[in-house]
Amino acid sequence: MNENENTQVTLTDPREIAIEAVKILDSKKAQEIKCLRIDDKTVIADYFVICRGSSNTQIRALAGELEEKMREKGVELLRDEGTNEAIWAVLDFGSVIVHIFDRASHDFYKLDKLWSDAEDIDVSELIGK
Repeated sequence: MNENENTQVTLTDPREIAIEAVKILDSKKAQEIKCLRIDDKTVIADYFVICRGSSNTQIRALAGELEEKMREKGVELLRDEGTNEAIWAVLDFGSVIVHIFDRASHDFYKLDKLWSDAEDIDVSELIGK
């Protein structure tokens, strides 16, 4: 292979997928980003990434950007819910499920509290905060 050729990196490791999701969401100014390792708590996924958008428009933009950038990394979106209403969007990437809330839904459902016994991955180093 020519070293000048552009090679696409495909993410397959659940932790790498979750970290990439955190970075993408941060780049679009998502708020209160949390990453929870849940693989020892449930079979539905290995990680939850939870964040908040400041408006319905931003929630749609976050979901759209995340789907596009993850596809570029070889990670396909299996299903999504709520992106049209944009008060709580759920994007299922298989081993990683991303929840994007508006403020009211975030405060009401408190997924990070519901899953408080899950390992909370420190995202501050990932996003430089």
